Amino acid sequence: MIKCLAIDDEPLALQQVAAYIKKIPFLELAGECQSAIEAKRFLENDTVDAIFCDINMPDLNGMDFVRSLAAPPIIVFTTAYSEYAVEGYKVDAIDYLLKPFGLDDFKRAANKIKERIDMERLAYSPQSAQGQEQQNTATALLPPANGERDDTIFIKTEYKVVRISISDIRYIEGMSEYLRIYLEGMAKPIITLLSMKKMEERLPGAFMRIHRSYIINLTKIQEVNKNRVIMDANTYLPIGDMYKEEFNKFLSTKFLGK
Repeated sequence: MIKCLAIDDEPLALQQVAAYIKKIPFLELAGECQSAIEAKRFLENDTVDAIFCDINMPDLNGMDFVRSLAAPPIIVFTTAYSEYAVEGYKVDAIDYLLKPFGLDDFKRAANKIKERIDMERLAYSPQSAQGQEQQNTATALLPPANGERDDTIFIKTEYKVVRISISDIRYIEGMSEYLRIYLEGMAKPIITLLSMKKMEERLPGAFMRIHRSYIINLTKIQEVNKNRVIMDANTYLPIGDMYKEEFNKFLSTKFLGK
């Protein structure tokens, strides 16, 4: 199932999007929000695969909301104003629905979401015996064969196995059975079929899980603000309730001052 979040400040429009999501067999309605501010709070504790988002909303419009997300999921914009269409694609929206839209238009957008996710899953599926061998190597996250410890792991992504320096990992985001690995100096994350648990087992003590969806490199933290870890000017990661105690213990060992 593809988890979706519906956002619209108009109750009837929000109700319609939610109803359409429920009509699509492969979509799951994870939440409904009447503002971008409410949606940001929702995403602090939950992750989704796709967002259906109105653009023209008070306080924080849909465009700025999506731009504020450190790792936005698949986006479909909904709006009554056609002039937003081109701007919508500038933030990598997969589709744009002009209100009033019907179920057929919504199905078209839903199918685009499914095609995108299916392509990602196909990229990480073994295509041959050799592919299966590569998959096993990637999921094992093996150290070098000569037994020497070093700072690298191997990850399968886009039909190939790539070598990653552990010290370059900034943070890792879990999304269902996949991980997004964000590295220093790379604008886009590496996406791989792997569990958070398997990754946690391989990473050294400089890494800590702060949320069910996030593992961070503690050496890359720039600031801690209330219940968020700030990795850079555009990356604010939530600290989950289950992980606060352990994270605060780490902070106490590093804290200098009264």
